[in-house]
Amino acid sequence: MDSINHWNNIYSTKTSDQVSWTQDKPTTSLEFVKSAHLDKSASIIDIGGGDSKLVDYLLAEGFENLTVLDISEVALERAKKRLGEHAHKVNWIVIDINDFIPSENYDFWHDRAAFHFLTTESQIQQYLSIAKQAVRVDGFITIGTFSDNGPNKCSGLDIKQYSEETLSNTLEEGFEKIKCVTEDHTTPFNTKQHFLFCTFRRRLVS
Repeated sequence: MDSINHWNNIYSTKTSDQVSWTQDKPTTSLEFVKSAHLDKSASIIDIGGGDSKLVDYLLAEGFENLTVLDISEVALERAKKRLGEHAHKVNWIVIDINDFIPSENYDFWHDRAAFHFLTTESQIQQYLSIAKQAVRVDGFITIGTFSDNGPNKCSGLDIKQYSEETLSNTLEEGFEKIKCVTEDHTTPFNTKQHFLFCTFRRRLVS
């Protein structure tokens, strides 16, 4: 409940240009989706999507089966309001990711800046267990985190930094690394945050 209150308070008291993670266009995320060569009917879920504009761009590109999951109902309501009459085309889920029970399999799991808030091994393993249930075999998972040159806190909370090696090792059981890139994200305050993005393919463990 503390986490729910924390994030609802942030989205209730700050506008998009007052939080560091805002992007006018999530270019890196969109490039990873494009590289997966998905059908427009592919099932895509954005973990910790909040009021990100990723869903706007995916709708504009014709994707038909989109889900946005976030712990903050306030964040998702902001996204719905922005999308207006198009909001009904998206499946909205209000839940802590580590309480999520997937009811379908996804072709593409996207997470920009949610995973790095999981700082204990039990939290990380719970997340990965859910992802393995949710992502179909040969489906994709893309995770964006603060790199080991990035911040060590966000919104007053501790985060876990990753290098390409440590993120790849964390997902090595059940996921095959395809590609990693780094990105300098320019915040609305004109500061830089160094991100690592890696995409993996879901594999069954032999």
